[in-house]
Amino acid sequence: MVSSSTQDAIARYKQKGLPYILEIEGIRKEFPGVVALDDVQFRLRPGSVHALMGENGAGKSTLMKIIAGIYTPDRGSIRLRGKDVALSSPLDALDQGIAMIHQELALMTWMTVSENIWIRREPKNSLGLIDHRKMNAMTQNLFDQLNIKINPAAEISTLTVAQRQMVEIAKAVSHESDVLIMDEPTSAITETEVEHLFAIIRDLKARGVGIVYITHKMNELFEIADEFSVFRDGKYVGTHVSTDVTRDDIIRMMVGREITEMFPKEAAEIGDTILSVGNLTLPGVFHDISFELRRGEILGLAGLVGSGRSNVAEALFGVTPAQSGTICIAGNETKIQSPIDAMREGMAFLTEDRKETGCFLPLSIIENMQVAALQSDHVKLGFVDENALLNLCDGMKDKLRIKTPNLDERIENLSGGNQQKVLIARWLMTQPRILILDEPTRGIDVGAKAEIHRLISRLAQQGVAVIMISSELPEVLGMSDRILVMHEGHMTGILDRAEADQVKIMELAAR
Repeated sequence: MVSSSTQDAIARYKQKGLPYILEIEGIRKEFPGVVALDDVQFRLRPGSVHALMGENGAGKSTLMKIIAGIYTPDRGSIRLRGKDVALSSPLDALDQGIAMIHQELALMTWMTVSENIWIRREPKNSLGLIDHRKMNAMTQNLFDQLNIKINPAAEISTLTVAQRQMVEIAKAVSHESDVLIMDEPTSAITETEVEHLFAIIRDLKARGVGIVYITHKMNELFEIADEFSVFRDGKYVGTHVSTDVTRDDIIRMMVGREITEMFPKEAAEIGDTILSVGNLTLPGVFHDISFELRRGEILGLAGLVGSGRSNVAEALFGVTPAQSGTICIAGNETKIQSPIDAMREGMAFLTEDRKETGCFLPLSIIENMQVAALQSDHVKLGFVDENALLNLCDGMKDKLRIKTPNLDERIENLSGGNQQKVLIARWLMTQPRILILDEPTRGIDVGAKAEIHRLISRLAQQGVAVIMISSELPEVLGMSDRILVMHEGHMTGILDRAEADQVKIMELAAR
């Protein structure tokens, strides 16, 4: 709950009927070696959804963190409900009626769902102790309002990424704020869950809540946003009503150029079978998974959240080995019990959750890039060829358009999309013959998506075999030679590119 003084301020604001609930003017923010925001502006109307668009590194998340009290601007003003405010901390922002759902989930995994939602606001019993029964009941009541099917007493560590996202959304709503910031809220949830989220957003709009919505997904913009603002390279480009522009107009504003093709898949020669999987099983997770993967082929893995797609990928790479079944690489049966085993066989794996299982957040960009390549030809007699690795990292930085002042910058200071690019660079440096990509373009802007799709296509042309998991059906359809569909841990079919469409995939995914 917001403070009582803030509730009074909200009531007075609604009585005045001012056109904007939040106004940003002349904001500037610098970090060592880079200007993140330069004289930007932003205005949010009550009872509306205002989408914030731009490439990774454009400054969207930086501005939202300023509004949420995480960063302090170097100059500029923030007006909330018609009055100038200085937001000194996230708690201060919450107390003043501003809540934020972060792109990188920040739940405490060792605590329960209820404990995460009501932290600092826990109900107490007559002895002054936390009343867990009441807190779980409060959570259940909140979930009933939002139609969320999650056990309030469940530990966060047992939830899927999509379920954690819904908990974050519920936590933000529970504060009853009148400004709600959503940073890539649909990056880890299915189309059904997106529809659920949009229903929640429409309800909040009806209550007069102003919502800032950051997304790279164009279809979401036109379905849910009333207006949008575009940032590019830390500068404000413009604001438009959503019905006044087209998708191509927005892309052109975001990247400053035309994006002619989102899925630039090029023809690749399909070679011999490089990977053969037979009856791979991990009891209670997935069962009897069998398929072949050929050199130069892109095999898409589709299915709803909880279908077991990521679990199969983790088993192939030895993160959580299967208990039965066979894995043959280049015709030779092999036991993969750890990621080291997989890497020795020429495999690479980009994980779904870059924060939890991908990035070493306290380390630099170059250290994050190099860590996998230290098992490669760049180490001779126990010594690392640092110059060769540095040149390789520099080349990857330019190739993937990673926005950073230098490679010594800590990776935690990069935007989520640029962190993703660093992880892709890490695995490309190992020159894999089998590349497993779990949500490779999650949280990446439209321009970089096209570049990564082009890169994947070129790797296939070079004979690399690719397994690509994606929750975005257009991406799966646009990039895959074949599509393996899963439902609740079971294979339900494999579709050739020529016969696949969204309807057939969803029929197999929902069996």
